[in-house]
Amino acid sequence: MWAHGKPFLPNLESQSHPCPHRHHSGGSVANMGAEEEGLPGKPCSLAQLRLCLWLSPFFVTGAAYFLLWIPQDQPSWVGALVKCLPVLCLAGSLQAARGGTGHRVLLQGALLCSAVGDACLIWPDAFLSGVAAFTVAHLLYLWAFGLTPLRPGFLLPIALVSVPYSGILLLHLPASMVPALAAYSLVLASMLWRGLASGGSIRGGALLFALSDVVLAWDTFVRPLPHARLVVMTTYYTAQLLITLSAFRSPQLKTH
Repeated sequence: MWAHGKPFLPNLESQSHPCPHRHHSGGSVANMGAEEEGLPGKPCSLAQLRLCLWLSPFFVTGAAYFLLWIPQDQPSWVGALVKCLPVLCLAGSLQAARGGTGHRVLLQGALLCSAVGDACLIWPDAFLSGVAAFTVAHLLYLWAFGLTPLRPGFLLPIALVSVPYSGILLLHLPASMVPALAAYSLVLASMLWRGLASGGSIRGGALLFALSDVVLAWDTFVRPLPHARLVVMTTYYTAQLLITLSAFRSPQLKTH
């Protein structure tokens, strides 16, 4: 071997074989992981490439939804499929996650329930069925997020925003919808609390999911908002993506 232009011969008497788990001051833990996986230099590049490949159907179908922009006033099964496909693709991408199976299955269940809710909301007569499907989805998210760390400090700001908003919204609802929407608002607020407490990409996903629902409900029942559909669907798809990414905390993906 050569060092600075001069031949270098290792001292076999004083140098022992390096331990593969020993920390080198000049290298990062990530680089150590790369060496152990046989990926010199850039440990996460292969894992990130695989993740992008698994998520590519989501981005393609999401782009198709916005490009096709199927009118809201013409409900159809084609429109429902185009709307649901990005979320279904996220559920499929979770097969690449190497995290806990229970967490992954809960997220997949929540995504599937969300897809059912998306389809139901295409038809006005199925609105309450859509609310029920999303309620189950949020309950599954609650289960997946867990109760640790508890962080009760988030409850006050959530209550200060959600209670007045829900009060105004309920005044504009038909009486038949009040119980279902009140229950949904409580579950959504609980999901937001646990999402904020979880941190990471889940925190951003929970915030965007709540924002999407707030804009949708206000536009539907209180007052039409400009570009409401664009805001609702952009924040909704992004929220689902961020929550899904929480299952890929490990830099490694399944290769089989």
